[in-house]
Amino acid sequence: MFDRKEKGDRAVLVLPHSRGEGDTARRAEEFAELVKSAGADVLGVVAARVEDPNPRYYIGSGKADEVAEAARALEADVVLVDHVLTPVQERNLEKHLGIRVVDRAGLILDIFAQRARSHEGKLEVELAQLKHLATRLVRGWTHLDAQRGGAIGNRGPGETQLETDRRLIGVRVKMLTKRLEKVQTQRGQQRRSRLRNTVPQVALVGYTNAGKSTLFNALTTGDVYAANLLFATLDPTVRKLQDLSCGPAVLADTVGFIRELPHDLVAAFRATLAEARDADLLLHVSDAADEERERLHRVVDNVLEEIDAGDVPQLHIMNKIDLAGAEPRIDRDAAGKPVRVWLSAATGVGLDLLRQALGELLGGERVQSALQLPLTAGRLHARLKAAGAISGETVDEHGWQLRIDAPRSVIAPLSGGDPAETLLLRELLAVAE
Repeated sequence: MFDRKEKGDRAVLVLPHSRGEGDTARRAEEFAELVKSAGADVLGVVAARVEDPNPRYYIGSGKADEVAEAARALEADVVLVDHVLTPVQERNLEKHLGIRVVDRAGLILDIFAQRARSHEGKLEVELAQLKHLATRLVRGWTHLDAQRGGAIGNRGPGETQLETDRRLIGVRVKMLTKRLEKVQTQRGQQRRSRLRNTVPQVALVGYTNAGKSTLFNALTTGDVYAANLLFATLDPTVRKLQDLSCGPAVLADTVGFIRELPHDLVAAFRATLAEARDADLLLHVSDAADEERERLHRVVDNVLEEIDAGDVPQLHIMNKIDLAGAEPRIDRDAAGKPVRVWLSAATGVGLDLLRQALGELLGGERVQSALQLPLTAGRLHARLKAAGAISGETVDEHGWQLRIDAPRSVIAPLSGGDPAETLLLRELLAVAE
């Protein structure tokens, strides 16, 4: 293992690519931004064409020699590889180069460790780091396999350092998992409380550095950290969104997505990503000035599918129109429904159009109507009350006179399969259309 020097990291970048990979220049630029976000200084770059990955180093042995020579000549502290390496490949490269080697997943984890501020975020990052580290302990500590049994001849090896580390990591992972389950339960209670208040949930999602946090601050009174860095925001922040024609809503800022986001990280950030999964509407923010935005759309959609948020309705936000030279506008589908809003969060141009689109979409998704329930429909009344769908009620000998105000997606599944209750809800939803 190699210690991190206090003066910071002086890095040589290794950029593997294949023949049909597409825009390698964009990948190289993005990786350089990741390195910048991690706080490292780039001393040199080595491009490596990889058609058939070398099981020993991933890159070819000749290219590994070239990287070693560049690292020595530039006096680098670390080699950063823009690809996910197996534990064996990472260890072999470290042995061959004589300095630390960090792959793409390890670099992203390092950035997350620097950015996490809340207790929840720190727990999530540590859990992901430990799961990543656990796969890299295999035969990585043979020089410490010296713990032996006591007595006369030491009788043979006792618990090796490798086994000790595995056991300690396992204990820590279990503890962190329990703590995060508790945090997830608390956040679930908060979300249920917001649902009981019949407030629509909106979540910002998008590729990292698309301007989500800037938009969040522009729409709310939030003070979320926003900077021209990848993963500037990690911890979920929730604020009330006012001045909408449909009434108030809740807006959540979430972590930015990126290609090849480590699976351990996606799994660890359950509480953060749950804001997107449980939302009534996703604001999918894109950089309008980015020529690669369509490809980045697909990257974000793939991550949303992975966290079971692929079916949540989306409104696309084309941000940074001041850089793209576009005009603020709302794009609509054939039915007149808003599907895309062009704006600039930094200058405030087009924010009024976004509020208009949100009012249309969220208002159309809410059911605000009167409902007469007979006394025999006590179970349906209880379910409506538990879901927070009742904004007012009176009762007499004929039953309940209810005032319903809730998202359509909340009311639709409440019948419990009973034909009479299903008919009542169907009539309610039809009246509200």
